[in-house]
Amino acid sequence: MQLKIEDINKVLILGAGTLGLRVGLQCAISGFETTIYDISEKALDTAIKTQASILKMLIRNEKLTEAQAEEAKGRLTFTTDPEAAADDADFLSESVTENLELKRKVWAKFGALCPEKTLFTTNTSYLLGSQIADASGRPERFCNFHFHDVFYSNVVDVMPHAGTASWINDLLMELGEKLWQTPVFVQKENTGYIFNYMLMALLGAAGSLRTLDIGSIEDIDRSWMGNFKMEMGPFGILDTVGLDTAWHITSSQPDKKSQAFAALLKSYIDAGKLGVKTGEGFYTYPNPRFKEEGFV
Repeated sequence: MQLKIEDINKVLILGAGTLGLRVGLQCAISGFETTIYDISEKALDTAIKTQASILKMLIRNEKLTEAQAEEAKGRLTFTTDPEAAADDADFLSESVTENLELKRKVWAKFGALCPEKTLFTTNTSYLLGSQIADASGRPERFCNFHFHDVFYSNVVDVMPHAGTASWINDLLMELGEKLWQTPVFVQKENTGYIFNYMLMALLGAAGSLRTLDIGSIEDIDRSWMGNFKMEMGPFGILDTVGLDTAWHITSSQPDKKSQAFAALLKSYIDAGKLGVKTGEGFYTYPNPRFKEEGFV
């Protein structure tokens, strides 16, 4: 069954973490009835609070009116019930933890629960669709549809795998625009798409500079921020991405530099320091040192 943009009414988001809650909120703002599913009630509660803060920011910046924000909230449903979540879904966006085995288990479950019409997409940062698609049972309806930040870095990557039905590419490019994003088409599968491929080169270099004891975390960030006039450096970026996400990616690389960086990240993770989402990573939040006057 081939879908058109007007056929998409009900959206299902799997995972209420940093990106899932943002993608879900934007879907609701764009007029879609949106269900956000997570196995954790606590994660759903946190998502609701975070979305409320984002809506206040959008109102303050005159991107939305208060009435539009209330309408968007009215289109959102939160659940830990997988059957209820999958019911009548037209479009699915998956944002669960960046772990291949876990993602395949989730896709096997929801591939069986979702109706035949559902279009399947993964928001994975670095995994390839061809590694996951068959687990859904419908690989021809599966495509990578990767968001960055949604409200600040509003780019979405459309990356089909070899078995993705060709009509899905154009539909997702159109959907990206409806979700207030700049859609970018990745012509063939590539780990990290386009931007993340470039970003990991930067973060990997920063990690090596620290693990080789060439520079401190703050001085590495100062060098980047001062030269490019950026608001944050590589380690501030890592805190925003999430140190757990960065570890899943880095630890899968076999080279010695990546493994040394992964070990550094793991030491923070084991201490419960995952970055912005836990209030501490390489910096302490909400007032990190790199935002202080005189840091650069």
